[in-house]
Amino acid sequence: MFNWLQPNLMLKTVQDITPELLQRHELQSLLLDVDSTLKRYRATEIPPETVRWLESLHEAGIQCCILSNGRAHRIRPIAEQIHLPFIAPAMKPTPFGCQTAIKMLGFEPKSTAMVGDQVFADILAGKFARIFTILVVPIHPEEERWYTRIKRPFEKWVLQCPAKDRQVS
Repeated sequence: MFNWLQPNLMLKTVQDITPELLQRHELQSLLLDVDSTLKRYRATEIPPETVRWLESLHEAGIQCCILSNGRAHRIRPIAEQIHLPFIAPAMKPTPFGCQTAIKMLGFEPKSTAMVGDQVFADILAGKFARIFTILVVPIHPEEERWYTRIKRPFEKWVLQCPAKDRQVS
């Protein structure tokens, strides 16, 4: 029952997603959430260590796209800072943003992963789109809006349920 809510892989930060890890899972492209995944919710720029991580992925031939529920006028400057295409608003947890990005950028669904910090948005969107999912620990969740914070206890409960195809690193 909870397999739709279980990520394929759980990591501490996006920086733990290495080209070698992606190669092991036969992944060549990433759809990346922004808030509490790449940056703090209230921050207007991506931290330098995350920029360096994105550059290392680019050098390894990994394609990336931002996929955010934020409005385009807020996400565009962030996407421009890191030179990535973006879909916003992505309407997660529906699969439409994932499907749009995959089609628009020519990604192969079987080699694409959705990366984010929220089970009920990012992971569910990836599962509905039938792609690999990677959950990271949220960056400063206390800064998030109330409607996101209220879901966090339910996410913890869901993640305690056994999952047959999840790996934790």
